[in-house]
Amino acid sequence: MSPTEPRSAARTQIHLAAHFPGVNNTTVWADARSQSQIAFSSFAQLARTAERGLFDFFFLAEGLRLREHKGRIHDLDVVGRPESITLLNALAAVTDRLGLAATVNATFNEPYELARRLASLDHLSGGRAAWNVVTTSDAFTGENFRRGGYLDRADRYTRAAEFVATAREWWDSWTEDGPPRPVDHRGEHFTVRGEFTVPRSPQGHPVVIQAGDSPEGREFAASAADVIFTRHSGPEAGRAFYADVKGRLAAYGRQPGDLKIMPGVTVVLGDTAAEAREHAAEIRRQQVSPQNALLAAEQIWGVDLSSYDPDGPLPDLDPVPGSELAQGRVKIADPKAVADKWRALSQAKGLSLRETVIETTGRQSFIGTPQAVAAEMETYVRTGAADGFILVPHLTPGGLDEFVDRVVPLLQERGVHRTEYSGRTLRSHLGLPEPVHAEGEGRRS
Repeated sequence: MSPTEPRSAARTQIHLAAHFPGVNNTTVWADARSQSQIAFSSFAQLARTAERGLFDFFFLAEGLRLREHKGRIHDLDVVGRPESITLLNALAAVTDRLGLAATVNATFNEPYELARRLASLDHLSGGRAAWNVVTTSDAFTGENFRRGGYLDRADRYTRAAEFVATAREWWDSWTEDGPPRPVDHRGEHFTVRGEFTVPRSPQGHPVVIQAGDSPEGREFAASAADVIFTRHSGPEAGRAFYADVKGRLAAYGRQPGDLKIMPGVTVVLGDTAAEAREHAAEIRRQQVSPQNALLAAEQIWGVDLSSYDPDGPLPDLDPVPGSELAQGRVKIADPKAVADKWRALSQAKGLSLRETVIETTGRQSFIGTPQAVAAEMETYVRTGAADGFILVPHLTPGGLDEFVDRVVPLLQERGVHRTEYSGRTLRSHLGLPEPVHAEGEGRRS
């Protein structure tokens, strides 16, 4: 079967994961139902809801430095959150089958230390650990570390690929019934020699997730990842991304099923399609407050726009190239092109600055009745636009409740989502083979 060939209903299975709301303004912290982003109870409630919905895994993002805007901590984002692996070790004690995925940076960590922490989580959870590999060349973030942000884009992925390979050497150094073999790795970024302290974990290696979309990121994912967390949530863009990445796997001796593609998505439900659309519009206005609209524009124009009316027209000046107004955010490659696109859209539709931001940064992926959303999700997976979805709720900790209560039963009725967990490890949930051990044959979890 080709990567994009439609799959039969009998073979279609939708993988689901839950993302704990992160630092972005898409989380509506002003809502009365929102609770702490620090308290363990918030994480535990959302994780238990995901497990009740028989999700594959629970996913945490990472932030290594608080974002700044105009030289001050940006308080429209979440300010502060716990370290991911520490938190997931605690969640392992209050969940039973749910996978536990931590985002950890490969630029500012070391293979031995991180391999040990992840292997420990895998043991403590009974084989449910996952690692979302991210990189950064951001010198602002790098100021929190000895090395600083010294890597350009190409070197970031080179280091990340060697980092993952070295971690796997540590994980593979233990046989299932004997002492560890010494690891002697000499590479471009790492030279390590010694013995690993943690025996081989229940699923062989923790599951590796990757979130890059550049050509280098796609190639890295095809060579080393088990899951891709992608932003391509639309059907056409999803199918193009799916075909491209799955088509790269053969060069590494891998099969299409060895890599799961799971876009981050949002879901807004209503008893009717009109009610769902109205609710979605209300959420977007909560997410893009007047202050957040000005912030989004300042990221493009690179100047202080506090004197502008967010419900008025867009700025009539050109962006300032190379502005350092915002720190800790992904830099926009061509601000003028984005500003021109925004102006054209604003003029064509008669949109204010805030309305333009709402339209250009929209994140709702599935909007409709529970029946319509279930059907659309199945179509995405059956037609090769995704293998599943990572749900990003706009509320914490109750943002998954409605989906689990109203959509999951419909997916189960369609036969595209499990009615119980059939295995104990995350690899078994995802249908991934256990890595082949250097001393013997691999097996499925």
